[in-house]
Amino acid sequence: MSKPSKGAKGGGSTARIIVVAGESSNDREALTHLVRAQLSTFTGKVASINDPVALKDATGTNLSSRVTRLVQKAKAVAAKEKADLHGLAMHLDLDEVSRDRYDAVRAKLRKEFADRCPVPLALALATWETEGWLLLFPDAFPEVHSAWKVPQQLRNRDTAQIRNPKEELQRRLGAPRYRESDSQTVVKAAVRLGHAPAKPTGSNHSYRDFLDDLGAW
Repeated sequence: MSKPSKGAKGGGSTARIIVVAGESSNDREALTHLVRAQLSTFTGKVASINDPVALKDATGTNLSSRVTRLVQKAKAVAAKEKADLHGLAMHLDLDEVSRDRYDAVRAKLRKEFADRCPVPLALALATWETEGWLLLFPDAFPEVHSAWKVPQQLRNRDTAQIRNPKEELQRRLGAPRYRESDSQTVVKAAVRLGHAPAKPTGSNHSYRDFLDDLGAW
């Protein structure tokens, strides 16, 4: 791991900041709620890099340069806030259910960040996608819209094995039709109910790995 520099841990400031990156603003907001809930004793700021992240299919020097740019942006956010960079939380959708593919992509990304990032990484490599994580908290959906009900077929599942969970929600949840922008509201409701982050219904290895990453900070 590289040495801390200005804007990272050890920069001399007392304030701390966690930077969140991801593929969309909805994903970043959902991740922010989970980070705040899991790290309940963290009193610093949580801020986002607003540029979309495209890393999972990158390789070689292309991947290295993208990771370097992302780390530089995280440091810049910390410097702007005059805070020490405490950690980086990053979201990506895997868009498939293969455990072999998941393990390979996760290992590749973690190695690149270990080489180039001066602070810990919490990697949210969601299998299949963020909605697979949302299905771990079925009782949060009617908190968002009272008519919503997650059917029994989608409850108490290994949600990492559900293909296209967003489409499943759009077909089965009821009216109004689920939209990607609802994801952050569902996560917020799950936190408010006390179900997220630590009391999921069912399982998902990618969600568990993300929480384990945060627990190691």
